[in-house]
Amino acid sequence: MDIFYIAEKHFVISIVTILIIGLLQGAILGRGIRNRFPKLKTHARIVSTSLLVLFSVNAVANILKFASPEKVQSDALRTPENIQEGINMAIKVLGFDLGFWSVIAMFVSVILVVFFRFAELPSVARYFIFGLSFIFLLVGIISKFTDFTPSQFQIILYSTYHFGITVAIFFVTRRKETDIFTEIK
Repeated sequence: MDIFYIAEKHFVISIVTILIIGLLQGAILGRGIRNRFPKLKTHARIVSTSLLVLFSVNAVANILKFASPEKVQSDALRTPENIQEGINMAIKVLGFDLGFWSVIAMFVSVILVVFFRFAELPSVARYFIFGLSFIFLLVGIISKFTDFTPSQFQIILYSTYHFGITVAIFFVTRRKETDIFTEIK
């Protein structure tokens, strides 16, 4: 039995499950960011809107890369004869040769990794997020080095996952908490 066939056969359940996973991951990350940086609560709208833009750019770039993965041919993986060839091979394998949007996606990803590094997350939540990230990294590597090309249904699932993360982070960081003592004054 093919798991993708089963998921596509029960597409409503699959989409709802993936959306819930994305919402859960986004809520965990949003809460971790809010706990680590309590001053952000006073500027909740600006912060949540900024995070919405960052995560939206990241989601669109990741979805585009997932929908049409840049394949690495086996002839590109030969031993480099000089440093320049080694650098060119590393750029090709890492996907930095895709232009402006690739650079923007990498910049946003680095910013998000810094946010996640400093977010206050319980160990179970860290393992959950790490596990999901590792699975998506494996899928990305497989699609880059094999002839795997995602179907429309798989692209929809991936888009739903990123939508869930983005929306949950936006709404969790949007909550503005006021200090009781400032209202009394």
